[in-house]
Amino acid sequence: MTIDPTVEAFIAAVNAGDREAFYGLLTDNATMSDDGSDRDLRAWTTKELFEDNGTMKVESSSEDGKSLIVHVHNDTWGEMRTYWRFAVESGKVSRFETGQA
Repeated sequence: MTIDPTVEAFIAAVNAGDREAFYGLLTDNATMSDDGSDRDLRAWTTKELFEDNGTMKVESSSEDGKSLIVHVHNDTWGEMRTYWRFAVESGKVSRFETGQA
C-alpha cells in the first residue's frame, strides 16, 4: 500500500493527538468537506479528531496514495469506515474530503 508522505504525516499527527504537527501540515488556506458539505476545518478537526481522541487506520489507498479508505474511531461515533481524498501542494495539505465509505 502506498501513502503519500504528507498524507502519512497527517495520519501520524492525528493518531498521536499532535495538533501542532497536524496544523503545520496544512496550507494557510486549507479547506475540507465532510459528507459533501464544506466545514470549518479547525472547528471540525478539533471536535471530530482531537477532543474526541480520533484515530485513523488505513484499509487501502489509491495508486498515488492520496485517496484512502480509513477506519476512523472517536469517542462520539465509535468506528466508521470512511473515504479520505487529499490535495497536496508543496508538501502540505491544501484540501481534504471525507465521508462515509
